[in-house]
Amino acid sequence: MAPKDLASLAALFADETRAAFLLALLDGRAWAAGELARHARVAPSTASEHLGKLVAGGVLAEERQGRHRYVRLADPGVAHLVEDLAARSGPAVPETPRTLRAASAGHAMARGRTCYDHLAGRLGIAITEAMTVRGLLRQDTGFALTDGGLAWFEEQGIPLVATGRRPVARGCLDWTERRPHLAGLAGAALCRHAMDAGWCVRIGSERAVKVTADGERALHTTLGVEPAALR
Repeated sequence: MAPKDLASLAALFADETRAAFLLALLDGRAWAAGELARHARVAPSTASEHLGKLVAGGVLAEERQGRHRYVRLADPGVAHLVEDLAARSGPAVPETPRTLRAASAGHAMARGRTCYDHLAGRLGIAITEAMTVRGLLRQDTGFALTDGGLAWFEEQGIPLVATGRRPVARGCLDWTERRPHLAGLAGAALCRHAMDAGWCVRIGSERAVKVTADGERALHTTLGVEPAALR
């Protein structure tokens, strides 16, 4: 990559409105242009201009259905980059929420959330640490599932289907915990299974998720995660 290419990519993130779009899109959904405009509190024309730059820069992928325009993060690598930047750019002293609603939303996001297509927050960290302690995941030389980890996914009926060049396991720096949680194919498959099996449910309008009673039992039985760590 030439220096000017790196500078061009960095410039795409160096705008508060575009940053708001990218953080919202970490929920893994395709958003309509109008939804993102309302989320960032900008005019539709302004949103369209910014989205055009992000699509042209390869950061977002665009889909059209009739008159509606939808965008999503281009690939898991972009999601990983956004989450990593968020973790590294947060203030040394967290800002005090201005309202009770904001405080509640912040606590929910910190407790558990999706990061594109895998689990993050204290929930993601608790699972990652439990897998490491049980010898299912190695973090000493980068993230990698052990033979026992591969067997665990098979025992749980969670398929690990390779797609493209995405690694089976990788660490993603958590922006609230400042520690890595499990991403990659394994992180995505586990998140999908947790949602499909009813271990976790989405709450509110953000990316926050909550572990259900069934989820607490399942994670305690299969990984030894204490329920108190998930609340």
